[in-house]
Amino acid sequence: MNSSANETVARVREFNRDYTRLIGALDYEHRLGTPHSLPEARVLYELALAERTPVARLRRDLDMDPGQLSRLLARAEGEGLVSRERDPADSRRQLVRLTGAGREAAALLDTRSAAAIGALVETLSEGDRARLIAALTTVERLLGRSPTPAAFRLRPPGPGDLGWVIQRHGALYPAEYGWNDAFEALVADVVARYARHHDPAREVVWIAEHDGAPVGSVFCVAEEDAPKTARLRLLLVEPHARGLGIGRALVTACVRFAEEAGYREMVLWTNDVLTSARRLYQEAGFTLESSAPHTLFGREETGQTWRLTLGAG
Repeated sequence: MNSSANETVARVREFNRDYTRLIGALDYEHRLGTPHSLPEARVLYELALAERTPVARLRRDLDMDPGQLSRLLARAEGEGLVSRERDPADSRRQLVRLTGAGREAAALLDTRSAAAIGALVETLSEGDRARLIAALTTVERLLGRSPTPAAFRLRPPGPGDLGWVIQRHGALYPAEYGWNDAFEALVADVVARYARHHDPAREVVWIAEHDGAPVGSVFCVAEEDAPKTARLRLLLVEPHARGLGIGRALVTACVRFAEEAGYREMVLWTNDVLTSARRLYQEAGFTLESSAPHTLFGREETGQTWRLTLGAG
């Protein structure tokens, strides 16, 4: 492995150790103040999800050694927490289920686990909780533990969303392209002008939301000194949400609004380094009108103006 991979491995292991201590999972002998060990608790949690569970599937879902699982089930059966029986449809298969006492034990574990995690997150703001959920989702997706859900929605900006647009542009573009804080200042100016003076009939913002958190934005604003021209601005999609069609949906919504608002054309300014965004503009029918080099954001870039003729007359 190269140095970057080694650093990633070390950081993941460090996070795992710290988080394990944080949630108290090292309380191996008596999980959450109950008489159950952590492996026993895992079995009870899993069995609580169904009325009856095939032992083979339980072993697979827990990724547990067959001998260890057999010992845990025997102990739980001796304590009156589970019962085992042959599957009427296939006598070769063994089914296991929680007894009434077992369901009470699982419910107690669930309640105490929720309370323990609740104590960790209760001091977080709503915004920090949303960021936590987004971060956990990203970890699951990157490590292959969760499928990528496709559902997202476009909505008007709510409280704090315009500030989020500035913050995310100011963080992502320096990280991905090495731009300086002049770009964040430009974004802040665009957002401030929209917040102070926009005409709702002719200007609009969409926020893309995915897994309960904002992951994208686009602005449709009137072009100064050109009443029949709209300008597309501040298209952004968070890295972990790319590939879901969000960027295309934002561009499409922007163009559709401009047509319905009576604009005759739409323009935008971008940079040739933003290849994914440029592909979206081409798909929507924009054509490149002009290019010019600049160093507005600290690096040498090539700015581009793109234009689209709209159907509205």
